[in-house]
Amino acid sequence: MSKGRLFVFSGASGVGKSTVLRGVMEARKDLSFSVSATTRPPRPDEKHGVHYFFITEEEFREMIDRDAFLEYDLHAKACYGTPLDQLEEKLARGDVILDIEPKGAKIVRDKRPDATLVFIMPPSMEELERRLRGRGDTSEEQIALRLERARWEMEQQSWYDYVVVNNDVETCVQEILNIIAGEAN
Repeated sequence: MSKGRLFVFSGASGVGKSTVLRGVMEARKDLSFSVSATTRPPRPDEKHGVHYFFITEEEFREMIDRDAFLEYDLHAKACYGTPLDQLEEKLARGDVILDIEPKGAKIVRDKRPDATLVFIMPPSMEELERRLRGRGDTSEEQIALRLERARWEMEQQSWYDYVVVNNDVETCVQEILNIIAGEAN
């Protein structure tokens, strides 16, 4: 049996979700982060088991066949999924944060109706585009694709439990900490 609560976070690429969630994790040392599995290769700064579980497509298919994922999806030409074993281990110890796309969040909503879903919004599409361009590592083609996907993702916010706008990282972190604290009551 799980003793912890599951908090699911989604948001468009460039919204600052990773930065916000890092702030939440720093403020709440009792939270753990669910590590996703992926078939994409690791980036230079990423470590297996910390940022992702980097696995082959064959391993990913085997996990699907064993029903070993809470949810999984194909995104940006790679497979991503939430391994059930590590999620349940973490939930047995306490509250867990899951960072996934809206398609996966919808599956979690169906499988784990007790999960709390939070969507992080950009202040505007113009600001989101500015942030994506400001990274300096994204091609024009990728920016266009991410903006198109962001429009669809933002349309999904209506079925999330909470929507938080990331105008300012510190304010956004505090709003999420308030949601987590409020859900304990």
